[in-house]
Amino acid sequence: MKTIVEVNSNNYASTGNIMLNIAKTARKEGFKVYTFCRNSKAGHKYNYEDQIYIGTWLDRVISERLSILFGLNGYFNVINTKLFIRQLKKIKPDLVHVHSMCDNYLNVNIFFDYLRKADIPVVWTLHDNWAFTGRCAQFRCEKWREGCGNCPHLDYFPRSLFLDNTRKVWQKREKVYNSLNKMTIVTPSAWLAGLVKISLFKDHHPIRVINNGINLDIFKPIETDFRKQYHLEDKYIILDVAYFWDAGKGLHVFQQLAKDLPEKYQIVMVGTNEETDKVLPDNIISIHKTYNQEELVRIYAAADLFVNPTTDENFPTVNMEALACGLPVLTYATGGSAEIIDDTSGSSVPSGDYEALKAEIIRICENKPYKKEACLARASHFNMNDKFKEYIDLYRELLK
Repeated sequence: MKTIVEVNSNNYASTGNIMLNIAKTARKEGFKVYTFCRNSKAGHKYNYEDQIYIGTWLDRVISERLSILFGLNGYFNVINTKLFIRQLKKIKPDLVHVHSMCDNYLNVNIFFDYLRKADIPVVWTLHDNWAFTGRCAQFRCEKWREGCGNCPHLDYFPRSLFLDNTRKVWQKREKVYNSLNKMTIVTPSAWLAGLVKISLFKDHHPIRVINNGINLDIFKPIETDFRKQYHLEDKYIILDVAYFWDAGKGLHVFQQLAKDLPEKYQIVMVGTNEETDKVLPDNIISIHKTYNQEELVRIYAAADLFVNPTTDENFPTVNMEALACGLPVLTYATGGSAEIIDDTSGSSVPSGDYEALKAEIIRICENKPYKKEACLARASHFNMNDKFKEYIDLYRELLK
């Protein structure tokens, strides 16, 4: 039996759920799988099959503070990393699958140097661009193309208070990553794969595109009383969902749409909080953050159009969820967001073109060019079970 180790910063958010579901699928396919993630506060710890926590919550917080002070994200936590490696030596994995490496829970250099010396095949799924920048995961900045340095976004997560060591970190990452001769890079979108090909990874590692997937047993058309509950029987419902709201998610776009769209259009924003509510117009329906997927499906199924004016995105899960509930998607052509739709299930407009977005909202709601059946057909391409099996096929290929 081959043994797989999966590593991620958490085991409860989007990347954590992807890690756990891949592990679950791999176990069904005959692999022994251990999942590792950072240690969190007791209230956020979950005991899954063969789940091991790295270090302690206090150690990670100390490393995070040192990172902020010295501008060296991912280069502390030496003791915890060595203890983690000691566990790997006992497990003797045949392959290590890495996901998100931010959050200062491992020392990047020590970890990858061990993988190189142990000659272990590595799969690294890049959920953002943190791996090939000098500090952050901000898609809107492209200074990584020239090796970072003179960072204009030191206050962006993970922030630095005083020192700009982005050039130094970029050089460290380039050296350690490209010393591995058995690493395969996976990206959820073709767009991100294109960035990887011109990043510090270029010419060193094979790249695969494996889309993220969703649970089509949960996200599907259902009967819902959402319209009746909010007295929206005669309205066009414009929906967007985010797990946090800022300019990159299009908060300002919806503020403006609420002023410009005719009265028969109703904007519904999900994932807001009390702070967001303070800046939203009164005619937007604000639904606070919920982790109940069934409740989310109830909202998707009632809407007329899902609008995602993101300017900072890789492969947004919410687009897939909307399609699976029979809802057409309109998005800015940002990152991999537009890859999720096809000509039968939605449309995109140039990133930041507000007037084009507004006109397209009205066209789609008035003319209804995208049918529910077409949206469901497109969503079937993102069945999570099929996507996770693509990882299993990759494991088998690399372990021949």
